Amino acid sequence: MKFAWVGLLLTTTALGTAGAAMAQQKTLFVAGYGGSYEQTMRKEVIPAFEKQANVKIEYVAGNSTDTLAKLQAQKGNQQIDVAIVDDGPAYQAVALGFCGTLTDGPVYKDVAPVMKFKSNKGVGLGLVGTGLFYNKKVFDENKWPAPTSWNDLKAKTYGKKIVVPPINNTYGLHALIAFAQLGGGGEGNIEPGFKAFKDEINPNIVAYEPSPAKMTELFQNGQAVLGVWGSGRVKAFADTGFPVEFVYPKEGGYALGVAACPIEGSKNAAEANAFIQFMLSPPIQKVMATGAGFGPANTTVTLTTAEQKGLPYGEDVKKLKAVDWDIANAKREEWTKRWNREVER
Repeated sequence: MKFAWVGLLLTTTALGTAGAAMAQQKTLFVAGYGGSYEQTMRKEVIPAFEKQANVKIEYVAGNSTDTLAKLQAQKGNQQIDVAIVDDGPAYQAVALGFCGTLTDGPVYKDVAPVMKFKSNKGVGLGLVGTGLFYNKKVFDENKWPAPTSWNDLKAKTYGKKIVVPPINNTYGLHALIAFAQLGGGGEGNIEPGFKAFKDEINPNIVAYEPSPAKMTELFQNGQAVLGVWGSGRVKAFADTGFPVEFVYPKEGGYALGVAACPIEGSKNAAEANAFIQFMLSPPIQKVMATGAGFGPANTTVTLTTAEQKGLPYGEDVKKLKAVDWDIANAKREEWTKRWNREVER
C-alpha cells in the first residue's frame, strides 16, 4: 500500500510539473504569406521551432498589405509578434514605428549585406523574382512561342486568358512599374503604366487575382494560360506536376525581398527575435529555398543545380531590377485607389 501511495505521489508531482510547464509555454503570433509558403512553414519550419524554443506558434496567413493593415488596426495593442512581408511593406512598417530593433545573433554575420536594413529593425529572409509564367502544355499545343517580354501581356493571341495580381500585391505593382518604365516613365511617372493597363492589357485579363490558391485554380481549369507572378510561387506550382514555366522578361524581372521584423511592444520580443534568427539558419534557409522557392539570404547556403531551378540565385540575382520604395510607398495608396477606379472596376 505504501508503494501505491508513493506511485500516486510521483504521478501527481509529474502531472503538476507538466501542467506548470504547459502554463509557462508562450504563444508566438507570426503573420506571413498564405499558399505554398504557409504550407512549408506549417510542415517544416514551425514544428521544429516550437520544439526547440518550447513555444506555441499561431500562424496568421495573409498578403503583405493585409498584415500591414492588421498592424495599423492593432496599434498600441499589437497581437502580432513577428511580421513576414514583402520588402516594400516592410519599409513602411519600419517607417510607421511597428518594428522593434533586432537583437544581435551570430547568424547575422552570414546574411548578405543587401538583405540588411540600415535601421536594424528588419532583415531580408530571402528573395524571389517577379516575371511571367505560362502553361507550357497549352503553348506547345497551339505552337505559340514562349513569352519573352512584358509586352506579351498586350498580345491578343491568348484570348481573355491572362491573369495579373492587383497592385495591392507586390507582383501586380511590379507589373505596373514595368509598363511605366517601358513607356518612358517609372516610379516617378507612373502614367504610362496606367495607360498600358487601361488601353492594351485590360481587354486580355480574365482576373486581377490576389489569392495564390485561386491563381493556380485559374491555370488548372484552363481559364488562364499566361500571367504575372513570383518565381517562388511558380516553382511551388510546378512542383505539384502542373506544366507551368517561369520566365524573366527580356526587359528585366523585379527583385522581391521577403523581410521579417519583430513587432515593437511585443510581449514575446526574445522569442520573436529567436524565431527570425531561426529563419536565417542554414537548414531553414535551405528548406525555404527547396520548399517555397526563395533564394537564400544566408550566404553560407549552397544549392545544387537542381535546387537552384526557378530561384533567384547567383548571377540571376544581379539581373533583377529593384523598386525605388521611397517613391512607391509614398504613392502606393494613391495608385491603389486609382487602380480600383480606372483599371479593376
